[in-house]
Amino acid sequence: MSTRVFLVRHGATPLVAEDRFAGETDVALSDLGREQARRVGQRLAPVPLSAVYTSPMGRTVATARFISEPHGLQVQVRDGLREISHGRWEQLTRKEVEAKFGDEYACWEEDPFTFAPVGGETGLAVVARALPILREIVTAHPEQQIAVVSHKATIRLLLCVLLGFDPRTYRDRLDQSPACLNILDFKDPAHARLTLFNDVSHYGDQGLELPAAPKGRLSKWWDGTGKQ
Repeated sequence: MSTRVFLVRHGATPLVAEDRFAGETDVALSDLGREQARRVGQRLAPVPLSAVYTSPMGRTVATARFISEPHGLQVQVRDGLREISHGRWEQLTRKEVEAKFGDEYACWEEDPFTFAPVGGETGLAVVARALPILREIVTAHPEQQIAVVSHKATIRLLLCVLLGFDPRTYRDRLDQSPACLNILDFKDPAHARLTLFNDVSHYGDQGLELPAAPKGRLSKWWDGTGKQ
């Protein structure tokens, strides 16, 4: 068995540009996000996709439609692929969260895999709902190529557990640009190889700016203000 999964993050939204927490907030793609999604759809148009799956959020559904339309496929929604919920932090900037919920934010920075803000989800909870869905999708499509559209944290957590990384460091070690492309090749539903990561080469020759080096987007570890 071999199944290839094109794992795509949704395009940019207004809240992404403002660096706000928007896990369970159902925000639409921005104009830039629609263009990013269109281009990743163009990139995957020559691939013989058998199916396109997505999180139920509007930004992922819209991105998935750009991918599915060239193939005449219906987008299939799976709730388990949705983004992590940030509870009472939703729609606040990181600075606002630190100011209002400083102790809570510090605990989350230390271990976002097992700690969650009030009303939110741990990374562990995301893996518990998203990984079985991904395995179910892979099992349903042996020897096929499929697209799965999800979210920044959800994708990073899935990659950690599939590849054997410490999921407590998913925010420190991994990034996902809007409308980026990852490729996972599954030998079977439990064993995957990462063939492509966070690729946005579909931006480059068409005028979209390539992602800058991370700056204040991952964690205090990256910024040099927290523990190594």
